[in-house]
Amino acid sequence: MARRHGWELPAHTFQTTVLFSYKNGNSISLSAKDINLVEWQGDILAVGVTENDMSKDENSKLQNPALKKLDSRLSGLLSEVTIEEDFTGKAGQSIVIRLSGLGFKRISLIGLGKGPTGSSTYAYHSLGESVASAAKASQANNVAIALASSEGLNPASKLVASAIAKGTLLGTYEDNRFKSEFKKSTLKSVDLIGLGVGPEVEKKLKYTAEVCTGVILAKELINAPANAVTPEVLAEEAEKIAAAYGDLFTATIVDTEQCKELKMGSYLGVPAASANPPKFIHLCYKPLSGPIKTKLALVGKGLTYDSGGYNIKTVPGSMELMKFDMGGSAAVLGAAKALGQIKPGGVEVHFIVAACENMISGSGMRPGDILTASNGKTIEVNNTDAEGRLTLADALVYACNQGVDKIVDLATLTAACRVALGHSIAAILTSSDELFKEMVAASEVAGEKFWRLPMEESYWESMNSGVADMVNTGPMIVDLATLTAACRVALGHSIAGKWIHVPNYVFLCVWNYLIFVLFINITAILTSSDELFKEMVAASEVAGEKFWRLPMEESYWESMNSGVADMVNTGPSQGGIITAALFLQQFVDEKVQWLHIDMAGPVWNHKKKAANRFGVSTLVEWVVSNSSS
Repeated sequence: MARRHGWELPAHTFQTTVLFSYKNGNSISLSAKDINLVEWQGDILAVGVTENDMSKDENSKLQNPALKKLDSRLSGLLSEVTIEEDFTGKAGQSIVIRLSGLGFKRISLIGLGKGPTGSSTYAYHSLGESVASAAKASQANNVAIALASSEGLNPASKLVASAIAKGTLLGTYEDNRFKSEFKKSTLKSVDLIGLGVGPEVEKKLKYTAEVCTGVILAKELINAPANAVTPEVLAEEAEKIAAAYGDLFTATIVDTEQCKELKMGSYLGVPAASANPPKFIHLCYKPLSGPIKTKLALVGKGLTYDSGGYNIKTVPGSMELMKFDMGGSAAVLGAAKALGQIKPGGVEVHFIVAACENMISGSGMRPGDILTASNGKTIEVNNTDAEGRLTLADALVYACNQGVDKIVDLATLTAACRVALGHSIAAILTSSDELFKEMVAASEVAGEKFWRLPMEESYWESMNSGVADMVNTGPMIVDLATLTAACRVALGHSIAGKWIHVPNYVFLCVWNYLIFVLFINITAILTSSDELFKEMVAASEVAGEKFWRLPMEESYWESMNSGVADMVNTGPSQGGIITAALFLQQFVDEKVQWLHIDMAGPVWNHKKKAANRFGVSTLVEWVVSNSSS
């Protein structure tokens, strides 16, 4: 057998190859190989390293066997450059060294973080994305990617290979549809070295490529402006999926008159001011053969543009970004496209989108109007900018009427979600512990971050109306808050069965107060100690006080950098409670258990000014985990 730590491999090579094609005609060959890495020939040799891999001896030479071998081949250059560049293997760090006289023209070291905990699927995605960026910068045709050691590898290394491949494929992709001039990608082949070969790896790489096609569809739908993606265009995309996989899908597009017959008054209230008619989309996936094990529904918020209505959006920068208010529906349709290729057995899946626009005109929905949903519940509209939940209400009732066992909805629903969790983490709200565990398991494989928030039923009282069954937003103190939005749909509409709510992004109206997230009856806990968290929860249960854990997201620490000191004392308002906890953590001995109590989502990449890849992968993983495949 080959010794991968030192890349001492047999003279012969083993190879597994999968071809991925982009819509613009470009393609990338993904090859998993067992070869002697130092003999690899090409443009960029990229090595993912952890902080542990970067340990040095008393002579400041690298000790990791693989890096030591490379360093020897480079006459000590690798050790020298890592010292000069202060490269320690931290997540987000990278160096590129241009070489001559070797089989590879450049070598790149890319940080994975602290090791087993740091080297998650998310970290391997980032590794692939970093390699794609380096390839773009140098106009490389081919790259090889390896890990300095197997420390922290998932026992099934094919998962690592697929995660790196996914990051590379999506990192290489650029949406240039609306640009007159752009630089084309030159990358043609990616070799994954030392991560296994054979049928299982090939199967996983093929699966990854299929998921990526769905992710790219979702990104393109979100990136496109509202004059390019209208409700009708969204419906056409659904019909294209059904046509492409006609033996597996049926598509039903419900028009305005049919929605009226179904008494979808909550949904139809939202697009009343728009010149573009609403389209209610229902895709149904059924496997070709075999018994159905379970029936699932994926419901996506489909606001192709949201002006806020008469409660018009006033925050600078928010209006032009409201094209991404259909991010949930984009993820749902992207998942449908991917699943059409994967073809899981034993599961029936309903993909449901209530597509429309929220505009302003004389015929538009007004504050104070009362709408009646398709299950007979009446809603007093006290904020026209809380429109997403109005569309989801009828969509969820419709989903329940399909006889499904479980529902997952995705929505760009509330500012409060971003306040609590920042730009990297989506919130989950559900009363089903089983469904929560399923979704988290899927997200860990997919490399996407979620955090559970409480379904506090006592908050439902704030949704009372004097003239209808409910209002569509809570009081000012929780206006647009994630919790009341979820409670209104889940409780007010008496949704049957198991239900989960996943707002995957929010617009730019941010509030740096935890009260907008957990309201006045729940206190947030932030700690890295699971043991201490359990102790505090046990104590709180005896005391009769309510706590909820929020994540210690270490990547947010970057926002605390100072140009003149070790750190600043505040981060950005997004995720502000987390950066505050991270600030305090810097003054606590690592040997001491520590807990912080603060008593007061990710559809869009603002840096890249383009859609993220959030949602599709987790949905696909979750569906597959519920299938018999």
